[in-house]
Amino acid sequence: MLARITLASALCLALFAADKDVEAVIARRNYWAFKAPISTRGPGTIDGFIREALRAKGLHPSPPASREQLLRRVTLDLTGLPPTPGEIDLYLADPSPAAYERVVDRLLASPHYGERWALRWLDVVRYADTNGYELDAERPHAWRYRDYVIRSFNTGKPFDRFVKEQIAGDELFPGDRDALIATGFHRVGPIHIVGGVKDEEADRQEVLTEMTGAIGSVFLGLTVGCARCHNHKFDPILQSDYYRLQAVFASAEAKDVNLHTAEEKAAHELEMKAYESRLAPIKKQLAEIEKPYMDSLTAHRKEKIERRFLDALNTPPDKRTEAQKALAKDAEKQVKPMWDELVEALSAADREKRAGLRTQMHAIELTKPLPLAAAFATMSGEKAPVTHILRVGDVKHKIAPVEPGLPVVFETNGIETPATAAGRRAALADWLASARHPLTARVMVNRIWQFRMGTGIVRTPNDFGVLGERPSNQNLLDFLATEFVASGWSVKAIDRALVLSNAYRQSTAGSLTMAKIDPDNRLYWRMNRKRMEAETIRDNVLAASGSLNGRLAGPPVRVPIEQEVYDLIFTEGERDGLWPVHPDKSEHSRRSLYLLNKRGVRLPMMAAFDQPDAMTSCPVRQASTHALQALSLFNSDFMQEQSAAFAGRLTRECAGEAGCEVRRAYKLALGRTPKPAEAGFATAFFQGARRSGGTLADFCLALLNRNEFVYVP
Repeated sequence: MLARITLASALCLALFAADKDVEAVIARRNYWAFKAPISTRGPGTIDGFIREALRAKGLHPSPPASREQLLRRVTLDLTGLPPTPGEIDLYLADPSPAAYERVVDRLLASPHYGERWALRWLDVVRYADTNGYELDAERPHAWRYRDYVIRSFNTGKPFDRFVKEQIAGDELFPGDRDALIATGFHRVGPIHIVGGVKDEEADRQEVLTEMTGAIGSVFLGLTVGCARCHNHKFDPILQSDYYRLQAVFASAEAKDVNLHTAEEKAAHELEMKAYESRLAPIKKQLAEIEKPYMDSLTAHRKEKIERRFLDALNTPPDKRTEAQKALAKDAEKQVKPMWDELVEALSAADREKRAGLRTQMHAIELTKPLPLAAAFATMSGEKAPVTHILRVGDVKHKIAPVEPGLPVVFETNGIETPATAAGRRAALADWLASARHPLTARVMVNRIWQFRMGTGIVRTPNDFGVLGERPSNQNLLDFLATEFVASGWSVKAIDRALVLSNAYRQSTAGSLTMAKIDPDNRLYWRMNRKRMEAETIRDNVLAASGSLNGRLAGPPVRVPIEQEVYDLIFTEGERDGLWPVHPDKSEHSRRSLYLLNKRGVRLPMMAAFDQPDAMTSCPVRQASTHALQALSLFNSDFMQEQSAAFAGRLTRECAGEAGCEVRRAYKLALGRTPKPAEAGFATAFFQGARRSGGTLADFCLALLNRNEFVYVP
């Protein structure tokens, strides 16, 4: 499908960019990021490249971390969960040199490995369960993309296949259910859907902008979106490049594709009938209570609207003119009472009766059958509208049409576009997943390195361009990229090599002498200390308390939210039932990855610990420090409940054994045994607790608030 620039395409390019611009872009192909990675004959191992770079600066590696620290580090890094006391004891009792390697292989085979990776991948692709913006409506089938990502990392799916499925699974692998679900990649970003008058052309352009920008940030590691309004000011990307890339998606259509069978549909219809029959009597009673009040309020509102609206409303629908139809539609909105008006008008007796019925209604609504299975997918339509270069990105100011293609700076300059609309994304996918592509492998191994080591070799993971940071060790980056491709694009293979390296196993302890030479640890003379993500902190609290529900996959879960947050979100009208909490309380203790990810609502703990809003790609999470974090970990209802559950777990498992509660609490929360001084402090606390009223739950809460708890050692 790929083709070199032809004379015709070169002439086409000349229409949109001056010859000198194209020549200038081609001349910049020697920039490191646009040349295919070549593995040097250097040291040949991760540690060899690290030592070579350190020696050049007069540095040396730090001592290894303790066995307890290393076990907690690698377990948190590969699964996002802490090691269990049994796993700690087993590892510490194994003197074999291969003990750590066996731990790594066990963790790589864990189903939680895919969950851990999914959290980071979904950050980059800006996944959420809702659309964002004003309405922030839910997407009932989007979660299948999240589960697809988890499955892909768990099964060790080759990354080139992973790329192809997301870009063009419908075209390259027809009939493959997973590949169809994967195309949800193009839809997981925010979409601006509003009521009222719509500009379909502008809305479509906004969708195409999201699709095009995602290719740049996620796979190319380039800010291609900067070329939407003009030639990129810093990188060799022309405005025509941007729109040729956008043309690849001209025929792409968002579709929820049915995945259910005829038998499943018939069963679902029966379930829905039963559900509606349970709901109907309640709705009927509510309507009977509300009708006289609604009629009265509507009549009162009719008295206040303009005569032309009232005349249009009173005209039979089949006799209305086009103008009257528009007026009548507007009038219906004007005369319809607001919910707060209705509630205020109700008598005390009717208000109480209605409230009871609504409580029953919401309880029944929680039993509504899930929608029939469908893929949140993207597919090629029958036609591909012509794509134009837009003046300053404005869809109303078209300059000239373009054909689909790739940025000129890359050696493979064009996509051979099929005669039909289908096949454009397939060609793009094949190019991105090519072993000779200069960026795809580099960008992904840099993400793997950043995930495990705390910072990327390129510290701007979504920007390998001129304004991004240069690699701190390009030889190492290229070595990893070529090894990645040679391994069959295996993420697990790179992960395994990295966590088995001495560089990963170093202590986080600093050295003033070396810090003066390399204060930012660009050369990795020690291990970076990493704070857990918001979701990982919550998951580890649940794991320590013994409350964690480890079930994988499934629709997103709504958990209770603080009343203050509820009041902030739902400020108008009747609010009861607008946040229906999952009726099964055990579901409230699922991993945070499975909680409803609503762009417009951040749970307080998640917001405090820098969970991204999923409106833009987040390649690196911020790690702020402020008072609200301590308040969340000390005072929230969630932490109070989990501390009590933690205490209950210790009481059950220790059964009165002297000193057991303190030892086990430290292993569960911090992955180690307490130091003598810590054991002494705990003993003093419990002795004083008899006089002060302190409890085991207070001790557990304090332990979960330790700085050590929220940091990966």
